[in-house]
Amino acid sequence: MSADGESGRLIPTKVMMNYLKIFLVAGIAFSLSAKAVDANNLQIEDLEVTSMNSANNVIAMQADFSWSNGWKSVESNDAVWAFIKFSTDGGTTWKHGSMAGSGLNPAGFDPTSGFQVLVPQDERGFFLEQTNFATGNVEATNVTFVWDYGQDGLTDDQAGAANTVVKIFGVEMVKIPEGSFYAGDGNSSSDYRFKQGSGDNEAWYIQSENAINVINTVSDGFYYQSSGATGEDSSGSTFLIPSSFPKGYSGFYMMKYELTEGQWVRFFNTLTYEQKLTRDITSSLQGGKNTDGIVNRNTIAWDSNDERAVATTLRPDRAMSYLSWPDLAAYADWAGLRPMTELEYEKAARGTDIQPVPNEYAWGKTTMNEAQASEIFPDADENGGEQIFDGSANINRNSLSWSSGDGRVGGNADGQKGAIRAGIFAEETTNRATSGAGYYGNMELSGNLNEMVVTVGRSQGRQFLGTHGDGTLSVLNNFEGNATNTDWPGINAVDAARGVTGTVGSGYRGGDFQSSNVRAFQTSSRTHAAQDPDSEGYSQRYDSSLGIFGGGRLVRTAP
Repeated sequence: MSADGESGRLIPTKVMMNYLKIFLVAGIAFSLSAKAVDANNLQIEDLEVTSMNSANNVIAMQADFSWSNGWKSVESNDAVWAFIKFSTDGGTTWKHGSMAGSGLNPAGFDPTSGFQVLVPQDERGFFLEQTNFATGNVEATNVTFVWDYGQDGLTDDQAGAANTVVKIFGVEMVKIPEGSFYAGDGNSSSDYRFKQGSGDNEAWYIQSENAINVINTVSDGFYYQSSGATGEDSSGSTFLIPSSFPKGYSGFYMMKYELTEGQWVRFFNTLTYEQKLTRDITSSLQGGKNTDGIVNRNTIAWDSNDERAVATTLRPDRAMSYLSWPDLAAYADWAGLRPMTELEYEKAARGTDIQPVPNEYAWGKTTMNEAQASEIFPDADENGGEQIFDGSANINRNSLSWSSGDGRVGGNADGQKGAIRAGIFAEETTNRATSGAGYYGNMELSGNLNEMVVTVGRSQGRQFLGTHGDGTLSVLNNFEGNATNTDWPGINAVDAARGVTGTVGSGYRGGDFQSSNVRAFQTSSRTHAAQDPDSEGYSQRYDSSLGIFGGGRLVRTAP
């Protein structure tokens, strides 16, 4: 950790590969998965059953949690969002496990000294976070949590059977605190940024979660400036952003890193065969990469002709590309998370009550330091420990063709242009600007891959209520594997039971590795904020005409 020279706030520095190692000891008949791998040094080890209470239909488990470069400050902290999946048929089909109780350290939960557990009311998982001010590596041993198998419809015999398997998953998050903030940066004459009037470039000031009346005014109001995307509200339109739409004022947790290939593979491999066919990014459907080979540095492979085949990745710590909005929504629903709004994106990048700087990037400055082609170190196959070693580069942009790492001479040519490891710019000596972090420590909010968001510029986006996923995807014939939250953009207009099959109401922020226009990476730029592929007639996952690679980053409203 190091302090940002301008604000004095602590942010994460060095980011390393995350091996989520789970060595499980079964205390009753059912088994627990032997090992799992995830991104950026989050480890959950030694999971074991400590007791089974048949009267209450619950099983207590404990595990050791650790992660690198954690922190808690006056303003914010990082945390782990943890949840379980269980299978009663030996690992063929998986369901989401419920926690027993909600709130701060519910009965039976023991987070160990120096930590607390927060279980949201829907009991889809729990947050583990530090209670004392600290920076550095984090270790929480013997963290106890309770699975309510009765709520999940299991009998005592089913819960304790030998063919019942439990897996635990974890995602590193950052808490974005409640508070007012600015959306827009005072330079709204270009890039369709939020501004207060047709002749007033001052930013929107979000002071609550109350409804916002967007009006056609010259100054001192909430004025909408349109990018002209198909179906988007025009400049000067009048509409209501309802109180139910998450505006970023209330506290929320946001993923510290973009979704990685390793996280995607772990998700994908818990799906049924039919659900996998829907979510297969290696096919040609919806603009997929149409191969199991490496394309634009994406290494995901899956044999769709073999129902027993599992998906694999060669680079589990690399940010996951070729995602469509329905793909991201499916992961969010499965993990008990939700999409973020474009207002929440600006809050996470800029901070609470921080005066905007015209044309600033997510790290709060108007300058960037582009990575150079030879800077991946060591100059060898990328294994999750690779870094950009010059200490100042903070963005991957402009279709950089790597000549080091996987792109070096003798390496794979398809390893040259594309996304890089999540958190790669952070080192021991970097601060917010030199690591490319947002105000609270979220990495790569500008560059690498676009951030998919819920837009305020279309009615289909403004219907978003901020509901969280329940862990269960659609199973309707020919529409398997979709998110089922009916308020989320893209919900099927013909039959909501089909789930999120479209993209209308979504958009992009932050720019990606191939963007050449530097303005695309600026925090308040809204060029693609309401430009969803369905409305524009493009492929959902990627289309060269649109030129956008979507990545994944999700949030959860603070309990």
